[in-house]
Amino acid sequence: MTKSIRGALYLSLAASIWGGMFVMVRIAVAVIPPIPLVWLRYLTAVFALYAVGTFRHVSWRVARRDWRLVFFVGFIGHALSIVTQETGTMLTSAQMGSIITAATPAFMVLFARLLLGETLTPGRILSVVLATAGVLFIVAGPADVKMAGWLGGLSLTIAALTWALMSVLLKRLAQYSPVVITFYGVLVALVLLTPYSLCWLQSAPIQSLLAPPVWLSVLYLGLVSTTGGFCLWNQGLLLMDASVAGLFFFFQPVVGTLLGWLCLGEPVTFWFWLGSALVAGGVVLAMRQPTRPE
Repeated sequence: MTKSIRGALYLSLAASIWGGMFVMVRIAVAVIPPIPLVWLRYLTAVFALYAVGTFRHVSWRVARRDWRLVFFVGFIGHALSIVTQETGTMLTSAQMGSIITAATPAFMVLFARLLLGETLTPGRILSVVLATAGVLFIVAGPADVKMAGWLGGLSLTIAALTWALMSVLLKRLAQYSPVVITFYGVLVALVLLTPYSLCWLQSAPIQSLLAPPVWLSVLYLGLVSTTGGFCLWNQGLLLMDASVAGLFFFFQPVVGTLLGWLCLGEPVTFWFWLGSALVAGGVVLAMRQPTRPE
């Protein structure tokens, strides 16, 4: 199996896992505000990541010169991006939250060009246009996105920008295990979010927190979405160019819409199928573009 195919499998699975994240966030955020929710999510994930790393006998050592970059990955990608994503989802809707994926790959192409010097080919540009159009059809078809709050839309835009920047920065940490970088990034975010989260816990509705849908959502976010999703995504980024890898992020709204239909009874319209076809076309086109030697 070639590096490109393995990278595509890792990235597709990660994005699909994150497709279920929006349903879980919508359940949990009714009881837990975004910052404490991200904190509980990472508190669960940090132990799981350490267990995975220990089982795989990874080296936890990071060179001193790379710690600044590790901090930025944790602050920008794991703290700022995820908090603004869940805030935007809370203020708008799960479908509106999916719109962030329409901007993320475009930002990744830009950052990959500016920071990594990756080639910006017409094929890559067209693949982004196709996939972006597909996502917009999916999320705009069944819902009136004009009803979304201005603050929610701004928050989601920040989430898209910061996630794209984090994904490109990870390429500069390719010499480390994805488990290690994810662990330290999550640990940085956990420390940054602890003061506010501990204050919130003092008056938290404990009975509501113990409701099965809420704590099961937190476990999904921590174990499956963070531990599994981030490790798969980081591993996939090591095997493909960042500008191409971003296209696989479009699987998130496709899966999210399907799960919304299955779990929440949200309608699936003609626009969903049209958008899915465009997303698939964009990903196939991206895969056909020249990349690094195998």
